[in-house]
Amino acid sequence: MRIASTLAVGSALFGLLACSACDDAALKPGASAASSSAAPASLSPELAAKPLATVGERVITLGEYAQTIDRMDQFERLRYQSTERRKQLLDEIVKVELLAGEARRRGLDKTPETQSRIRQILRDELLRTVRQELPATQDIPESEVREYYEKHKGEYKDPERRRVAHVVMQDKAAAAKVLEAARKASPMQWGKLVQDHSLDKPPKPSPTQPLELAGDLGIVSAPGADKGENVRVPAPLRAAVFRIEAVGGVHGELVEHEGRFHIVRMTGKTDARERSFAEAERGIRVTLVQQRLERLERELEQKLRAKFPVTIDEKALERVSLPALEDEGGPGQKSP
Repeated sequence: MRIASTLAVGSALFGLLACSACDDAALKPGASAASSSAAPASLSPELAAKPLATVGERVITLGEYAQTIDRMDQFERLRYQSTERRKQLLDEIVKVELLAGEARRRGLDKTPETQSRIRQILRDELLRTVRQELPATQDIPESEVREYYEKHKGEYKDPERRRVAHVVMQDKAAAAKVLEAARKASPMQWGKLVQDHSLDKPPKPSPTQPLELAGDLGIVSAPGADKGENVRVPAPLRAAVFRIEAVGGVHGELVEHEGRFHIVRMTGKTDARERSFAEAERGIRVTLVQQRLERLERELEQKLRAKFPVTIDEKALERVSLPALEDEGGPGQKSP
C-alpha cells in the first residue's frame, strides 16, 4: 500500500475508533462522525454536512473527507490535487469503513487489546492538543535562549578528541616486534600489520573500509573528560592515545589489557573548542520547547490525579507472576 494511502487510512481509522464506543443508534442513516466536530475552515457547515458516500448505514460526509486531508502534512496533501487521486483516497476510507464495521459486528471493538489501543490513541490525541499550546521554536524570546546558553556554557565546550586504532596480540614478544614496525609504518603499511597480526581481524579492504583505517576503535576524549567516552576503547588505551604527540604516531610501549597486548596508534585529532551562541541557538530553542512540553504534561497529570484519585493495591501487584523465559530450545524448554 502506498505511503499516501497508509496515512489516509490511519487518519480515517482514528475517527472510526473514536466512534467505535458510540451506540449503534448513532450510525443510522444520516449520522456521521463529522457531525459532532467542527467543519473544516475551507467548507461551510452546510457543505461539510453534504453526504459524499454511504457504506451500509454509515454516511461519509464531505466535511469528514476534508478533515482526513486536513490531518495530513502539507507535502502529503500535494498528492491529492487530481480528481483520480482524490477518488483513490475516498476508496481507502470506504475500505476502512467496511473492515471496521465488520470488526464491530464480530465484537472485536470490545476485546481488551482493542480497548487498550483506543486508550493509547486517545492519550496521544490529548497530548497532541497539549502540544498545540507550545510556541514555535522561533518564537522563544532570544533573551531566554541566551540565558540558557550562559547557564549551561559548560555543555557547549567540546573537549579534544582523538581517533584510536590498534593491533592486539596474545604474545608479548611477537607484539614487541610488530610495535617496532608500526612506529615506522605508513598508513597503508599499518593496515597491513593489522591484517597480518591483530586478533581483532578487520574486514577486507573496500571503498568504505580502506586498509589505512584497519584496527579503528573510534573516537575518545582525554581520561576524566565528561564527554567522549567509548566502550570500545578500554581505559589503558584511552590514556595511551593521549600520550602520542602527533596524528599518525604510535605509542612507544605495548599497552597490556586483560592479558593481551595492544599497539596503539592515533589516526585523527579534533581540537577542543567552545560552540558559539549562534552554533548552539537552534538546539537550545528545541530544548526549551521540550522542557515546556514536559512541564505541561506533568501539570496535566497532576490535575487529573487530583480530580480522579488513583489507588494502587501494592500487595496485589506483588502477586503478579510472569511466564518463565524460554531459551533457544523453544517452547516448554526451561532456561538453565
